[in-house]
Amino acid sequence: MLTEKQKRFLELERRKDEIKKWHEELQTALSELIGEQGLNSFFQDAEGIVYKLVECTGRYIHFDKYSYERTKRPGERAGTLSMKEAKEHGFDAN
Repeated sequence: MLTEKQKRFLELERRKDEIKKWHEELQTALSELIGEQGLNSFFQDAEGIVYKLVECTGRYIHFDKYSYERTKRPGERAGTLSMKEAKEHGFDAN
């Protein structure tokens, strides 16, 4: 039986690749827009929100405090958690 927090985590974890792809597409679209309009240019959307295209001034490196490992999904070559370790902890990992 899964807890509510486990269910929420699994819901988000299953969408990780989708979110990563969306972020990559956003960065590509931004690069193309800057190529078309140039840096420090502005535009406004239909809702009245104004955007300025800028170059990042730098960001702090962010290291996640927590992560996770998981066994492979069907069709994957490998996961980040070995089947052996999962079985050693009492799970029926196939």
